[in-house]
Amino acid sequence: MRLLLGIVGIALVLLLATFAHGTTQGLQRDIGEGAGLAPRLLINFAGLASSVAVLIVPVAFAIERLIKRDGLRIADGVLAAVLAHGVSLATDLWVAEAAPESIQAALTQPLANGGLTPPVHSYLAPVIAYMTAVGMSRRPRWRVAMWCVLLLDAFAVLVGRYTTPFAIVTTILIGWTVAFGTLYAVGSPNVRPTGQNLLAGLRRVGFHPVRAVRAEDIGTAEHPEHADRGRRYIVTLEDGPPIDVTVVDRERQAQGFFYRVWRRLSLRGINQRRSLQSLRQALEQEALLAYAAIAAGANAPKLIATSELGPDAVMLVYEHIDGRPLDSLPDEEITDDLMGNAWRQVAALQSRRIAHRRLVGDALLVDRSGRIFLTDLRGGEIAAGDLVLRMDIAQLLTTFALRAGAERAVAAAVDVLGPDTVADSLPLLQPIALSRTTRATLRQLGRERSAREREAVLEASRAAKERKVAEAAGRGGAHTQEQPANRKVARAEKNAEKRAVDEALEEAREEDLLSQIRQQVLLIRPTAPVEPARLERIRPRTLVSWIAGVFAAYFLLSQITHANFGQVGEAQWLWVAAAMAFSALTYPAAAMSLLGFVPEKVSFLRTVIAQVAGNFVKLVAPAAVGGVALNTRFLQRSGIRPGLAVASVGASQLFGLGCHIVLLLTFGYLTGTERTPSLSPSRAVIAGLLTAAVLVLVVTAVPVLRKFIATRVRSLFAGVVPRMLDVLQRPKKLAIGISGTLLLTAANVLCLDASIRAFGGGGQLSYAAIAVVFLAGNAVGSAAPTPGGVAAIETALTTTLTLAGLTADIAFPAVLLFRLMTFWLPVLPGWISFTQLTRKGQI
Repeated sequence: MRLLLGIVGIALVLLLATFAHGTTQGLQRDIGEGAGLAPRLLINFAGLASSVAVLIVPVAFAIERLIKRDGLRIADGVLAAVLAHGVSLATDLWVAEAAPESIQAALTQPLANGGLTPPVHSYLAPVIAYMTAVGMSRRPRWRVAMWCVLLLDAFAVLVGRYTTPFAIVTTILIGWTVAFGTLYAVGSPNVRPTGQNLLAGLRRVGFHPVRAVRAEDIGTAEHPEHADRGRRYIVTLEDGPPIDVTVVDRERQAQGFFYRVWRRLSLRGINQRRSLQSLRQALEQEALLAYAAIAAGANAPKLIATSELGPDAVMLVYEHIDGRPLDSLPDEEITDDLMGNAWRQVAALQSRRIAHRRLVGDALLVDRSGRIFLTDLRGGEIAAGDLVLRMDIAQLLTTFALRAGAERAVAAAVDVLGPDTVADSLPLLQPIALSRTTRATLRQLGRERSAREREAVLEASRAAKERKVAEAAGRGGAHTQEQPANRKVARAEKNAEKRAVDEALEEAREEDLLSQIRQQVLLIRPTAPVEPARLERIRPRTLVSWIAGVFAAYFLLSQITHANFGQVGEAQWLWVAAAMAFSALTYPAAAMSLLGFVPEKVSFLRTVIAQVAGNFVKLVAPAAVGGVALNTRFLQRSGIRPGLAVASVGASQLFGLGCHIVLLLTFGYLTGTERTPSLSPSRAVIAGLLTAAVLVLVVTAVPVLRKFIATRVRSLFAGVVPRMLDVLQRPKKLAIGISGTLLLTAANVLCLDASIRAFGGGGQLSYAAIAVVFLAGNAVGSAAPTPGGVAAIETALTTTLTLAGLTADIAFPAVLLFRLMTFWLPVLPGWISFTQLTRKGQI
């Protein structure tokens, strides 16, 4: 990563020197004028001191490393210095012979003899590469010395007008990049302390070890949040009981770095520890937490010694506890007394405002007498706030509920902490506040619960069909001719089958573990707060949406710079009014397309208002997500059961997708038959069909993909398809849904056509071609992660209209007008509708 960042930095400096020539010249002039005011004595002293320090500091560090028998680091540093010197000479030659004049002017200064200063300091870049490769930056004192040398040398050459600011920056980046490139090529030396180092370190602090055996750290490799806690050893002594030793080195400490950085950025209101501490800081923090826990009266391993194991590792020596982690205990051994003992230890910590932060199963050690010891205190926090303390309670509640059930876990906590303290932790009882291992376990339980529900629904459906077949066979041949004519009987049978499926779903539905814990707490304290606390500062989906939006906005702005906005004032306002009318027609059409798949009675006017509110939701959510969520919520608030509401929206979306594909293929074929040389969708249709066929073959050939698709299709048939069957029994409803879907597409196509005609593009494209353009752009917008498909739809529509034969001067303002009518103008009415529906409790 640092090698790549260095390369990017060099490229940015050269680009800035190329395109910001005036800025570079002004910066050099300002520095030159400032240098003229500096005392000559100061300039001479800085030059002399930097020349001496550049030689002394690297040599002194090399001597220290050689004394400590770390010659491999020195070899890496020398190799990096040689390579940096070669890169510096090559850069000097390139700037002098082949570089653009702007880069040459930014990196060099004219000398009194008519020559130019070196673009890269061939003596400074090797020093920087050497210092970086040998690891001086990881030693605090040497790091300060290194930066003092660099700053002093930069000051001397700048005020002496022997270089430019861009030359200094380029020199530092070259040395830095070459050093990390060298380390990446040759690898890093193994800094992990050996067994001999460990035993020698124990002897230095007064122990007489005989042997050391590595203890098993279950889950360390799989879970980054626990990966940095160190290697644990059980050491046998010549006299006395054994001891536990935890060794932390730089390699171990760096594990889980990116996970901790993400937690630090994504969570609000929580003081996450530094993502990467020095070894000294890690040792001091763990020692402080160990002493603080014992002083608070909690059972924790007693820390009896600490020491360094060379420059890259430290060890912490604890009294040995002969016990097993809670995770290794069978369920029958997790008694109420055991859980009460654990809660008493946590209560002791919380009485002194100490947070553990890792109350998972492998952090709770149970000795032979049944006492609980709290281990893994390194990630804890002293003087913790209320939020972090309540997170500890929520975490331990979930840990025990996973093993003993929600009822017993809550009862044990209430017996020790009291109902009020336990109730206050409910807002923190959410996955984001729990450990990574606990979240993974809850997700696995959720998948198993969903699988059981699907199996129950499918089994009920099969049983109902078998019962129906058996009843039909039992009636005999005399009744078989009367059966087709008796529609009421057929409808009653289908309703009975539907009720059986719904009852099976209700019986199989299970609450998740966190909901069970909340219910148990509410039984004890009904007025407890249950609204989850806002902990997330940023979500992954939000981050992806913003990144995608930035890229999309960049491409959109690149098109705007080439657009002629003078034509906007020349728009034909009659067609603008027509575009607005067609845009308004889309909302009743969207309401029809939704209500057509809802057998229950729902107000048409409120549904139209909900579709208008969807424009405001699309502003803050991707186009394919916001409308679905809003419609589902609206149907639930209208009295439709959650499962049926989801199935209705799913059926509407499924039919809309099928209609979208059929219309795209149909209009694509019609457009291809028009013999338009600039746009031949018929070829695209054939290519799309071939691609779809290849994908189907791949999915059916790969067992994993086949199983994945089959599982999703089964869940679809368990929910959406039965809803479609209900709608098929009501032809009027089905006709409304089909008409609404077609009317929605037609209104959008006519709005786009009116927008094109408003700028003089009428008659240049057929309605079939415009329909293809809209359907393709709408598909791109639905797939784009940006809110409302912003920039993605504009880019897709403009590109396809241009390919269809419109000029950019017509296509671009027409697309802007279309998006203004269908997306931007309805935002304010959408916000008003959203607020009104929210206030009335209808969404």
